[in-house]
Amino acid sequence: GYRVSLQGNFFGCNQTYMAFLEYNPRKHIKLDPPLNIQSNATASKCQIWWSVWNVPWYLAEILQYELQYKEYSMSWEVAMNTTLPSSLPQVEIEATELHSGIAYAARVRCKVSENENSYHSQWSEWSQTTVFKRADVPKVSEKILNIKTMQYLFIPLSFGTLLYLFWNCKLSQKASPALTFPRQLLSFSHYIVSTMGILR
Repeated sequence: GYRVSLQGNFFGCNQTYMAFLEYNPRKHIKLDPPLNIQSNATASKCQIWWSVWNVPWYLAEILQYELQYKEYSMSWEVAMNTTLPSSLPQVEIEATELHSGIAYAARVRCKVSENENSYHSQWSEWSQTTVFKRADVPKVSEKILNIKTMQYLFIPLSFGTLLYLFWNCKLSQKASPALTFPRQLLSFSHYIVSTMGILR
């Protein structure tokens, strides 16, 4: 530890002011802001990463980071703040937290973790910003959508057709039971073949 005092001439008298009786540098750290912040946004998430400068390895392992991001056109006073749970210089933002087509700006700062007893620091200054925009979700083509719709409708339509044939055959058995059912079955077969052709 160190003893820190200030000396000066006040009103013609030399005076000494004791600032710290015992000053420990490791308890009064202020780190440089993170550097090289970059981002990559997709339709599902946004990845942000950065690096730190002039930080010893034993401090780099116990750092904590705070992420701040906002819509690019908005003020930082309304930005979202998140203290990251990991000391790794990276973070992911889920796409559900971002509006499609809107540009965002993000920045980070760092300090020694509050869970650390051997060192103590205040927050660094904020890093430079990185700008990103969530990618649009690709649209499903109309052809694929129609095929999926037909697949969902095929089973209930087939079941309904079978009920119709059964009921129609039962009513017409008195007239010509030997001829009606084969004719209805042939019509149903043609329906199945045509439907399978559509699904392909």
